[in-house]
Amino acid sequence: MLSDTPGLHHVTGIVGDAQTAIDFYSGVLGVRLVTQTVNFEDILQHHLYFGDAVGTPGTVLTHFPDPYGDPGRVGKPQIESVAFVVPADALEYWRARLADRDIAVEGPIERFDERVLRFEDPAGTKIELVADQSDPAGVEPWTAGPVPAERAIRGLHGVSTLSVNPYATAGTLDTLGFEYVAERDNRVRYRATDERTAVVDVLDREAPFGREGQGALHHVAVRVPTEDDLYEWHELFDDRGYDVSRVKDRHFFHSLYVREPGGILFELATETGGVAASEDDAEPGESLYLPDWFEDDRDLIESQLPALTVPTAGEPAGRDEDR
Repeated sequence: MLSDTPGLHHVTGIVGDAQTAIDFYSGVLGVRLVTQTVNFEDILQHHLYFGDAVGTPGTVLTHFPDPYGDPGRVGKPQIESVAFVVPADALEYWRARLADRDIAVEGPIERFDERVLRFEDPAGTKIELVADQSDPAGVEPWTAGPVPAERAIRGLHGVSTLSVNPYATAGTLDTLGFEYVAERDNRVRYRATDERTAVVDVLDREAPFGREGQGALHHVAVRVPTEDDLYEWHELFDDRGYDVSRVKDRHFFHSLYVREPGGILFELATETGGVAASEDDAEPGESLYLPDWFEDDRDLIESQLPALTVPTAGEPAGRDEDR
């Protein structure tokens, strides 16, 4: 008997320049770069993991930098935006912080029972900050970062999706164990069952077809307890005729990908204590981490990738030209 997926694991998008992304997410938003590694499907491309202090599942946003790629276009079937949780009294701090950096901010707007700020990262990724009264269990903000702990991002709140078949996407969420909450203004909300706030909103509205590229969100991942559960989910989706991948070893976790009939790409990823990784002599995120099976190619990989610097005190650090 399959158990419900307890909530979000991570969200993954595509950006342009890797250092620009680090300066924005760590230097402005104050989420920690917990791992810089490579795209396991393309080892000459970075894969950046941002999250809380240890990359707790449910706090993680990852990005594939593609500096030579075309801009993406938000549309169907795609994830329209990603939302983070911040403390209930933090929105004015965040609006001022973003405005001081010439980042256009919309809001706060009212949505269901929430107050929300909307803005974009330098690549055009649509981001939201949602005020929440709760303090998510097991989440440790990056206290060494530029944002005070009492104002810091606490983790993922959820995603909004643009489906070519909202009813099919809703059915997939029901299968995964998300519960219907409410519907308002062409937005249908589903909530996970765990102790952390985690929602997926299905947007039932007209939109152009999307295009993958810089600023686009690629997929959303939900948590499953064990690798054995992944094989059971694979069998279920395969029996239903969904486009489902094999179970893959992502080093930090195991996962599979499923493209549901509404066109949204979901990943199911195993629960871990965190995805922070480093070499023995470095803090998480400060050096390029490679799984054992890529170590023989380290010299080649590092010669082709830009060296990156992690901001720690609020100001973007920029590239380390001496590395």
